[in-house]
Amino acid sequence: MAELSFFDKVADRAGVPEETARALTEATLRTLAERISGGEAAALADHVAHELRPSLALTAPEEPEVFGYDEFLRRVAERAQVGPRLAEQGAGAVLQTLHRVVGHREFREALAQLPTEIQALAEPVPHGP
Repeated sequence: MAELSFFDKVADRAGVPEETARALTEATLRTLAERISGGEAAALADHVAHELRPSLALTAPEEPEVFGYDEFLRRVAERAQVGPRLAEQGAGAVLQTLHRVVGHREFREALAQLPTEIQALAEPVPHGP
């Protein structure tokens, strides 16, 4: 069986079609790159597939923009052209998938710059019985 792409994994996690997962992935990674330092964005970009790197390496300034959870999700929703709930669900799926791809240490270092609410998106939601 072929290995699932990053987009397939996000689609699976978020329960959306691959096209939507692709839009959510690009939107989340671009927004993340704006929110963390250029160095951290570049470090994450080193660990992802080539097709995802442009979203993270988007001439990220060394100094990150400072914005909170609501603005993070607003930007994701606007870029992916989805509603707020799907933006939250999708951003969580992207960050959780990114965590598995880049590894715990790199991921934690990058996310340390984020507010707790955004970091919490990366935590898998426990499924009920």
